[in-house]
Amino acid sequence: MNIELRHLRTIMAIHAAGSVAQAAEQLHITQSALSHQIKAIRDQLGVDLFVKNTKPMRLSAEGLRFLRAAERILPEIDLLKAEFDNLQNGKAGRLHIAIECHACFEWLFPVLNLFRQDFPDVDIDIRPGLAFRALKALADEEVDVVISSDPEDIPGVEFHQLFPYAPTFLAAKTNRLAEKDYVDAADFADQTLITYPVERTRLDIFSQLLIPAKIEPKLIRQVELTAVMLMLVGANRGVAVLPDWVIHSADIDGGLVTKPVTKNGLTRQLYAAVRRDDQTKPFMKRFIALGKQGQAHAKKQPLSP
Repeated sequence: MNIELRHLRTIMAIHAAGSVAQAAEQLHITQSALSHQIKAIRDQLGVDLFVKNTKPMRLSAEGLRFLRAAERILPEIDLLKAEFDNLQNGKAGRLHIAIECHACFEWLFPVLNLFRQDFPDVDIDIRPGLAFRALKALADEEVDVVISSDPEDIPGVEFHQLFPYAPTFLAAKTNRLAEKDYVDAADFADQTLITYPVERTRLDIFSQLLIPAKIEPKLIRQVELTAVMLMLVGANRGVAVLPDWVIHSADIDGGLVTKPVTKNGLTRQLYAAVRRDDQTKPFMKRFIALGKQGQAHAKKQPLSP
């Protein structure tokens, strides 16, 4: 038995129209072609789907079963086709994100809320467990975007610039470094450095300053939340180095001071790494465009967790 989708549509159309002529008009085929289809269906099934010599045409018991099957199957097929069409034209797809920048959550969530308004059918997920091997996960198609400040030459992967930022020193006014115009690597030797729980090579203060200078802080304390980090720094329990946009978006009181890192300051660039095959998809282009405005989307963070 070889039943085709057009056979299902034929039976539904005839049942709705009540005659071959009207059904043929709805299906945009000739009456002769439609009659041949009815005969082909009867030959395939070995039963009559219509009661003979009735006007309007009326389905037999077997025809009603066939109709119920058509009513179940065709909507599913139409839905599947619509999903594939959306995938093809970029309205639907998958946007799974790995983040090497821990602080990026604070601008990423507002960006994703805006993105979802434009592309509600895109499957969004954040994969924090892949942070330590994010770029490999991207190449292996486990994720679709990696937020990183460390571009690499990876076949088939493109790094799109999002926005620049300045790693900025943060301390309590009572800290001895608060009087300096800027801080350098040696200034951290007797300080407790408060950081996010990220591999040190992924932290700007280490990769750009302390590791090259071979300086180790007196103590490193890792904290998950920016708000907790700010409270500890404000209590002079340590110092921190955060992206300038994090500091600008935080609710910092008068007990804290900021300083450039090195005399000339540090400047870094944030990137969205995507596979080249995906970068032209409309939803991916939209995400990157919103990401370029990430600093503007960062919201004020309270000092209490």
